[in-house]
Amino acid sequence: MSDPIIRDAVAGDFPAIASLYAHHVHTGLASFEEVPPSADEMQRRYHHVRARGLPWRVAELHGRVVGYCYASPFNPRSAYRFTVQDSIYVAEDCIGRGVGARLLQPVIDGCTALGYRQMMAVVGDSGNEASLRLHARLGFRTIGQALRVGVKFGRWVDIVYLQRPLGEQTARPPAEDPIGYIAVADQTGP
Repeated sequence: MSDPIIRDAVAGDFPAIASLYAHHVHTGLASFEEVPPSADEMQRRYHHVRARGLPWRVAELHGRVVGYCYASPFNPRSAYRFTVQDSIYVAEDCIGRGVGARLLQPVIDGCTALGYRQMMAVVGDSGNEASLRLHARLGFRTIGQALRVGVKFGRWVDIVYLQRPLGEQTARPPAEDPIGYIAVADQTGP
């Protein structure tokens, strides 16, 4: 397999992104969504990510989108403003061929350059070895597991939490806010 081109997502990618994601929604446990979102909804999600200056990358191979990866805020509360979460999906015929690492590393690098200090991964299905191996290979460590928190395809599904430090790890938080975070009133829980 030749190396895919890794680039920023563009408007014309969203039918392919929605189709790729729909396959994972319909057949796998990585996503807890049960109804695949439309291309318009995926593009709305993209604009939500990009409005915060966060990266959204695609892998293109021979003119076909074979994967995508992006970072989003880990939690909307202002105290989490230096922490992001990655999401990554790769076409089934490209899993295990290095596409995931080629997608995720530039997202990690982009978030580091933006001043974020932690990246979280929430992997659906504790049996999702490909995603767990990918994240471990790129410096994430498993920090916990939530058992039987989702139901999909008639069975209970776990999630695995992973974390990776970004940039300089200092005792004091950075003075600058990476995205010009606007704190909003918290309504529930921590």
